[in-house]
Amino acid sequence: MAQVDSLGVDWIGLIRHGESTGNVAREVAESAGHEVIDITERDADVPLSDQGERQGRALGRWFAALPREQWPDLVVCSPYRRAIDTARLTVSGRPRSRVDERLRDRELGVLDLLTSHGVARRHPDERARERRLGKFYYRPPGGESWADVALRLRSLLRDLDGKRVLLFGHELQAFLLRYLLECLPEPDLTAFAHNTVVPNASLTSWRREEGLWVLEREFETDHLVERGVEPTESGDSATRTPEPSAR
Repeated sequence: MAQVDSLGVDWIGLIRHGESTGNVAREVAESAGHEVIDITERDADVPLSDQGERQGRALGRWFAALPREQWPDLVVCSPYRRAIDTARLTVSGRPRSRVDERLRDRELGVLDLLTSHGVARRHPDERARERRLGKFYYRPPGGESWADVALRLRSLLRDLDGKRVLLFGHELQAFLLRYLLECLPEPDLTAFAHNTVVPNASLTSWRREEGLWVLEREFETDHLVERGVEPTESGDSATRTPEPSAR
């Protein structure tokens, strides 16, 4: 279990960013069999799509209607634009907020901007290495493994200083927080992630009971549906690459 008990935190929530233009471009490229995703910005600067903006505004209406006692004491956000914009639309700076680079998305190194088809065509040796090492421990040249991202998150969790903390981040972090907080075994984690997409603008949350973290909500999107906004299930390259059969 991640060491957050001594700091008085008793609730942690994670909202995945709204649909981004990068999510849309990735889906188009994968469906068309292209090798490269058509994104001109660096990953940190990829904005929300129009649908992502609508999802963010729906989050804001949901948040404004929450009882004050359910508001977070602290909001921590990834430094990537798509997460920052989602947080801005949701909380409008009302709780205490900060940006933390430990919440950034996984760095893909030489596999950046490649689809599963591109990885298979241009880096077959890396695809073979990923299959041998497993998704959790595989680190592409110049990039990060899932384990590297988990170490970042573990460090962040130790530094949290509110009773209720809301994080704005990325798909992979929703999986890795289950690994850290619920002590989900690595094989179970990767099997679960292989068959699951975390919806954009979804909420996953945990509450602490007798020193243990209990999953409270899993990838919940009711706050979107109830406000007439369609959820989207656009996988992040950081989670899906390089396995060609992954969703």
